Amino acid sequence: MQFNTDETDPSVLYKLLTGTIIPRPIGWISTVDANGINNLAPFSYFNMVSHNPPCVMFSTARDNNKNKDTLNNVLLNGQFVVNLATLAVVEQMNATSATVASDIDEFELARLTPIDAVFIKPKRVKESPIHLECEMVHHYFMDNNEGGGACLVIGKIKIIHIDDAILMENNRINLDVYKPVARLAGSNYSTLGELFSIKRA
Repeated sequence: MQFNTDETDPSVLYKLLTGTIIPRPIGWISTVDANGINNLAPFSYFNMVSHNPPCVMFSTARDNNKNKDTLNNVLLNGQFVVNLATLAVVEQMNATSATVASDIDEFELARLTPIDAVFIKPKRVKESPIHLECEMVHHYFMDNNEGGGACLVIGKIKIIHIDDAILMENNRINLDVYKPVARLAGSNYSTLGELFSIKRA
């Protein structure tokens, strides 16, 4: 089967792409608006871009030609925190994916603890073991005449916070303690499962 993307309905493309490009790491993005209201939402269109300079990216859809609160806040002040989602907080992470009014604080909604960042205004999620404080360096709108397309945001990491409980010798991460979760298709998520090693050629 072949799918010409110019002739395929976007809902079909969504199913195909989210069902095949898996697992996807989850960037749990916290931002703050002009009134100081916290915003927190998970994004599975997320990943590392480079380590030198240390940068990450996330992409957010613009349904009905509207920006999500996360994007509006980042465009306003150029700052966001990436909190990494783990098995221990996956239910609370899912709760913050709900569509709510912009004056709703998702930290309160999901009963999470906001803690101060070092360099930027958005709060960190205390219950997450890893936080990346980021300043936006680029954003790019991918146009779509029908629905509004998406916006890709790239942020430079200013400081990395890592819970001592998941850090081992030589700055390696203890995956058995960390227990990250990843996004699959539909309502499905995954943990790391079986690991194997292959030496690079």
